[in-house]
Amino acid sequence: MNRKNKGLSIFAFLVYFFLLAPLLIIVATSFGPDKALIFPPKGFSLKWMANIFKIEMFRKSFVISMQLSVIGTIIALIIGIPAAYALSRYNFKGKNILNSIFLSPVLIPGIVLGFSLLRYLVIYSKLPIYTSLLIGHVIIIIPYIIRVISSSLSNFDYSIEEASMSLGANKIKTFFVIVLPNIRSGVIAAFILAFINSFNNVPVSLFLTGPGLSTLPIQMLIHVEYNFDPTIAALSVVLMAMTGLLMFIVEKTLGLSFFAK
Repeated sequence: MNRKNKGLSIFAFLVYFFLLAPLLIIVATSFGPDKALIFPPKGFSLKWMANIFKIEMFRKSFVISMQLSVIGTIIALIIGIPAAYALSRYNFKGKNILNSIFLSPVLIPGIVLGFSLLRYLVIYSKLPIYTSLLIGHVIIIIPYIIRVISSSLSNFDYSIEEASMSLGANKIKTFFVIVLPNIRSGVIAAFILAFINSFNNVPVSLFLTGPGLSTLPIQMLIHVEYNFDPTIAALSVVLMAMTGLLMFIVEKTLGLSFFAK
């Protein structure tokens, strides 16, 4: 190994260490027996893991977050897939404006978007908190859906679609039988990306949650504000493990080659 490659390897190691070190510290402190975050831990204990399931608001907010993320992602897919198809397939007047509207939630700061949704959904429209939260989550994840699916459609050969219609299939049947199966990897990738962003969202959820209805990230912030024990570290480890398990299941059932299609 020459000096240049050795220097590059050391630099890459330092970058990975910088990125992973905080996560390793959180994992280590989550198993500590002390009542505060202490690194290195002075022993080993699972009591903070057990404490997660003893806190009712964590259990309740986890269920709410899962519901919002799954339902919101499905609704966003229903809206985003046709939108991405139209933006990729056709050229029409106002296409750039429509594309900018769909992608604007990513460009607007989360705090500004959250306050705007609070003003118009909760205060002005007087919608229920859960409905407002669901609408807010759909709005923030639609750009991810459209971006990922548009990327998949950019590699799609539309002559196949035209051949299907020339053989007698209508546009709707052609879309579900020909187009959708060919972009299924993009749809699954969009679902995973949107789900994770919805589940972990803080700025919008912070403004739209209310008494008795809170998402898990917001409940974690509230817990940290009044408690200094490693419960949040333990919960973070559980969430990281769940994310890793989800990716492992996807890789084993679908395979990385599936997403490369």
